Amino acid sequence: MNFKKLIVIFCAMWFGLASAEVHSDHGASAEDGGKYNPVPFIMHHIQDSHSWHLWGEGDNSFGFSLPVILFDEGLKVFSSSKFGHHEDQVAEVDGKFYKLYHNKIYETDAQGTLQMEGDHPTNKMPLDFSITKVVAQMFLAGLILLILGFGAASAYKKSNVPSGLAKFMEPIVVFVRDDIALQNIGSLRYKKYVPYLVTLFLFIWVLNILGLVPGAANTTGNIAFTMVLAVFTLLVVNFSGRKTYWGHMFDPLGNNMPWAGKILVYLILVPVELLGIITKPFALMIRLFANMTAGHIIIMALISLIFIMKTYMITPVSLGLSLFIYVLEVLVAALQAYIFTMLTALFIGSAVEEPHHDH
Repeated sequence: MNFKKLIVIFCAMWFGLASAEVHSDHGASAEDGGKYNPVPFIMHHIQDSHSWHLWGEGDNSFGFSLPVILFDEGLKVFSSSKFGHHEDQVAEVDGKFYKLYHNKIYETDAQGTLQMEGDHPTNKMPLDFSITKVVAQMFLAGLILLILGFGAASAYKKSNVPSGLAKFMEPIVVFVRDDIALQNIGSLRYKKYVPYLVTLFLFIWVLNILGLVPGAANTTGNIAFTMVLAVFTLLVVNFSGRKTYWGHMFDPLGNNMPWAGKILVYLILVPVELLGIITKPFALMIRLFANMTAGHIIIMALISLIFIMKTYMITPVSLGLSLFIYVLEVLVAALQAYIFTMLTALFIGSAVEEPHHDH
C-alpha cells in the first residue's frame, strides 16, 4: 500500500468518525440560533466510557458493551448494555437500581431519580471496579507487549541472529538500555532497571499509538492512568535511594558550614528538597496527560470546523490540517514515551549515584 492510499484511508476514517459523532446525541448539540457546539463532541471523544462505541447510532450503531463490576452489599457483575445505547437507562441488578451520569455510576430508584446539588448528584456511589474503555485498552496494550516479548524470545531461542519480532524489539531494547538507562543511571547499577524502563517505554508508546486509532480510547490522556505511572516511578526512585540521596535530602549543605550557621538555611532547603520527591513525578504525570490530550482536542476541533462553519467547502482545509496534526501526533507518541522513560531514568540515577569525592 503506497503513501497516497494511506492518506486517503486516514482522511476517510477521520471524516467518517466526525460525521458519526456529530450526528449522535453526544456530539450534536446546538445552542440558541442553531450554532453548533463542538465541546460535547470533543469531551465525549477524550473521556472514558463503560461501552466501546465505534460508529453509527441507535439500532445502526456498531460497538460492544463492557463488563460493569460493582461492590454494593456484595459483588454485582453485569453488562453495560443494561444502561442502553445512550447510557441513559436505569439498570436493575439484584433488586437495586443504577444509572450512569457523566460516566459515573450512582444508585437510584426505579425511575432513575438523581438528587442533585448543583451539577453533582448526591446519590450513593457503589465501589466501581468496571472494565471501562480505558482499562480494556490497557489490557489490549498489555497483550500486544506479551506477544512482542514472547515472540522475540522465541526467535532468539532458534538463533542469536534476530529475526521476525526480534528485529523490531532488539533496536528498542538496545536504545533504552544504552541511550536511556546507561547514560542516566550509570554503568554500575543500570542493568537492574532496564526491564522496568523498557516496559515503561513500550507500554506508553503502544497506548499512544492505539489512542490515535479512530474509535479507540485516549488512555494516556487519562489523568488517573498517568498518575499511576508517576506513582510507580515515585516508588522505584525512593526505594532505590542510597545513603547519599537521603543524606543530600536532609543535609544539602553537607559539612561546608557549621550547624549553628546553617539551621536557618535548612528551614528552607530541607522542605524544598522533600517537596521535590512529589513534584518530580507530578511533572511526569501532567506532561504526558497534557500533551496527549491536547493533540486529540486539536484534531477534533479542526474536524468540527466543518460543522461550525456549516459548509463542506472548508473540508479540504479541515481534513488537511487534521491529517498534519495526526502525523505529528504519531511522532509525539514516541517522543512522549521517550521523555517519560528518560526522566524516570534520570530520577533513578540521582537516587543511586555514588558520592563525589574531591581529590
